[in-house]
Amino acid sequence: MGKTIRWGILGTGTIARKFTTGLRVLDDAVVMAVGSRRQGSADEFAREFDVPNRHGSYEALVSDPEVDVIYIATPHSLHRDNALLALESGKAVLCEKPFTINRAEAEEIVAMARAEKRFLMEAMWTRFLPAVTQARRWITEGRIGDPRLVQADFGFRAEINEEGRLFAPAYGGGGLLDVGVYVISFASMVFGTAPDRVTGLANLGETGVDEQAVMALGYPGGGMASLSCAIRTTTEQTARIYGTEGMICLPNPFWSTTEATLAIAGKAPETRRFPHRANGYEYQAEEVAACINGGRLESKIMPLEESIRVMETMDQLRGQWGLKYPVE
Repeated sequence: MGKTIRWGILGTGTIARKFTTGLRVLDDAVVMAVGSRRQGSADEFAREFDVPNRHGSYEALVSDPEVDVIYIATPHSLHRDNALLALESGKAVLCEKPFTINRAEAEEIVAMARAEKRFLMEAMWTRFLPAVTQARRWITEGRIGDPRLVQADFGFRAEINEEGRLFAPAYGGGGLLDVGVYVISFASMVFGTAPDRVTGLANLGETGVDEQAVMALGYPGGGMASLSCAIRTTTEQTARIYGTEGMICLPNPFWSTTEATLAIAGKAPETRRFPHRANGYEYQAEEVAACINGGRLESKIMPLEESIRVMETMDQLRGQWGLKYPVE
């Protein structure tokens, strides 16, 4: 075990609370500080999680000398500015997905991280779950042959709230950036490259964001992905990887799954179960600690170039749908 990683939490919403809960089971992690745009919000969060340093601005948080890594848990539209602020202040950064609003913003923060020689990673926590790690291992071992088709969906029904993050174009609301990023990143993980064919259909709702969408991605060599996402329609939320010799299933909800099943024709299915130690958010934090203690500036499991490629795919889809955010 390496040195203890001292975390600063930027943002105090639901996902910040989930991530901080995950950190509690790690021996080499401590939450030293929290920052919010309101002092009262930072104080409340600090009391709930026993955080010693509480700041009423993001600038004060990233300047805290007792913090090694900033976890960014703000709305999508703020990721670029928050990441640049933290990197410029000399902090390592774990930034919630989607990485940014678009590819250009992603390239900007990656360039800053590389120029400053600071660690940076997108917080695609699903990729680090033990069950998903097992699925990658089966693929690498050739257990399903060559992956040919990925099917994945992530949809839930939320009531329309024009003031809420999900339905506000100004915050990058809609299904694509909120949950579509999960399925697109999952397909990217399986095929290991950018799609060379991208198409999709979306329903833009009354607030102007995509409420549901279906996407078809084609990859070099013939691989394909059939994906869907929604914020007004509940779906099965499963993921399947079909290969030339068998398939892998990650059951509902695949994005936080604790099990994976390998099915090969003529053989009994093999199911592996991996209960979370906390809530699943702990595994990405372990990767951050391993990279920092190992002197690595990015993760091999969630590389920066891949985060950029995922943003590019979503840019292409939005271009087809005529969906542009006010900050662009």
